[in-house]
Amino acid sequence: MSKDKDKEDTGKKKKGGLMKILLLLVLVLAGAGGGAFALVTFGLVGGHAEAHDNTPKLILKGEEDPYAPVSKGKEEGGAETVYGEGGDEYRVAYFSFGDDFTSNLKNSSALVQTTLAASTRRDGRVLMWMKQHELALRSAILVDLSDTPEEEFMSPEGKDRIQKRLTASINRILKQNEGFGGVDKVYFRSLIIQ
Repeated sequence: MSKDKDKEDTGKKKKGGLMKILLLLVLVLAGAGGGAFALVTFGLVGGHAEAHDNTPKLILKGEEDPYAPVSKGKEEGGAETVYGEGGDEYRVAYFSFGDDFTSNLKNSSALVQTTLAASTRRDGRVLMWMKQHELALRSAILVDLSDTPEEEFMSPEGKDRIQKRLTASINRILKQNEGFGGVDKVYFRSLIIQ
């Protein structure tokens, strides 16, 4: 009888030990699966190829811009641009707004009339986007100009602050519409305060 009891105890121990091993194995596999899921979800391993960065790139002087707008000079047999060796290492491209901007000034009976241009060191997509969204850009610029007091136009420092605000407004509109700004600076081509 004691042999039968020992066999039963051994059988129970084997079943209990086997259950513990299976439970441990299930927990280890679940943990490994959860860890692998977390790594894939956060993009640390597998699943996705490197995300392609589709933002406009800085263009070095002399480097070809894959998105360059067609130049009128080249259509007429104009010469290639020759860059100097000094200054910034990146080429600068300009966008000129077609029409003047005319606006009342904040808390004043004065008017401002200005013609603006903007610069970018990025590829030609920024220029294309400025052309495409010119209406929205013009509206944002007019809002900024109308919210500017006359006194701010009277000093070089004030004009610099206005240029920075206009640059920020243009970049905000481009980011809203295209996901990327890219304008480095706004310039006054003409400026009249009346």
